[in-house]
Amino acid sequence: MWFTQEFQINDDTKKIEINVEKPTLDFSVRYKDINLLHNNDNVVETLNIEDYLVNVVAAEMPVDYEEEALKAQATVARTYTLYQIENGHKHANADICDSSTCCQAWISKENRFEKWDGNKEEKWNKLKEAVYSTAGEIITYEGKPIDAFFHSNSGGTTEIPVNVWGGSDFPYLQVVETSGEDEYNQYYSEKEYTKSELEEKMKSSYDDFQIDWSQADCIQILEYTESSRIKTIKIGNKNISGVEARKIFELKSSNFTFEVTEDKVKFKVIGYGHGVGLSQTGSNTLAKEGKNYKEITLYHTSTKKTEKVPLDEYLYGVVSAEMPASFEEEALKAQAVVARTYTLYKIQNSKRKT
Repeated sequence: MWFTQEFQINDDTKKIEINVEKPTLDFSVRYKDINLLHNNDNVVETLNIEDYLVNVVAAEMPVDYEEEALKAQATVARTYTLYQIENGHKHANADICDSSTCCQAWISKENRFEKWDGNKEEKWNKLKEAVYSTAGEIITYEGKPIDAFFHSNSGGTTEIPVNVWGGSDFPYLQVVETSGEDEYNQYYSEKEYTKSELEEKMKSSYDDFQIDWSQADCIQILEYTESSRIKTIKIGNKNISGVEARKIFELKSSNFTFEVTEDKVKFKVIGYGHGVGLSQTGSNTLAKEGKNYKEITLYHTSTKKTEKVPLDEYLYGVVSAEMPASFEEEALKAQAVVARTYTLYKIQNSKRKT
């Protein structure tokens, strides 16, 4: 299934193809089982990848979320797992670990049951259905698993990886707007420190930190990212990134404002998590609106950029998304003709309006 948000007709320019698909048989067989490192006791356990993912989804997403949102989470988590195995190499004796700060969270069935109330087996079976109904499916870019990220709540706009971790950009992970985020508890939070507590926090990272509270600009936002998160903030004599400020002050997001009073500093925070990739609350909202898990995952991994592609190449993707490949050849041709006609009609009418 190809996903294309916008397009223009032209002769060249590479098309971004993002698919939700089952990888080759060789790839699937190679990673049927994975080695999971349990950090608490440093024990490595071999698990079927789908069984492993049930426990991941149980740890990462509320079970009362919509089924399609849970399926989207399972697909993203599976993609993340295979990408880490292929590219991560974080652990010498295991493929992945159960830490959310290192890899992705994992919780045992017993521990999950301790935290749930009522209908526990029914809830567990709901998670199993989400995982096994998408078994083997991953998100790919240029035929390979993408580096799939997810977070709790985007605050209304997702972030690009380079603003969080540096390095190079990912063409399939760009800023996208998400709706309904403010309907969840994860959307807004506050954190308050006395001025002396803030100084201690900063000095724990910078021995030479100083701040003159009498200066109106002793704390000042210098730069925002494309998603309106803090890119650079000046605190006293230090200019630090929003990501670093989030870590130092234990904020839920780098999308924040601040308020300095006579003796305190209050941070008002929007969203929860790094903001890259799939927003879990945003996914649940899309699921409530009737989107299926493929539409949800592809929405969060779209470029939201205008792409210039040849008309027939664009239509190849349209037909593959709109009509099953198993249909008769003449039916597929008819679909292509109708889609081409619709496309040209929309282009011509769009030009008239401008």
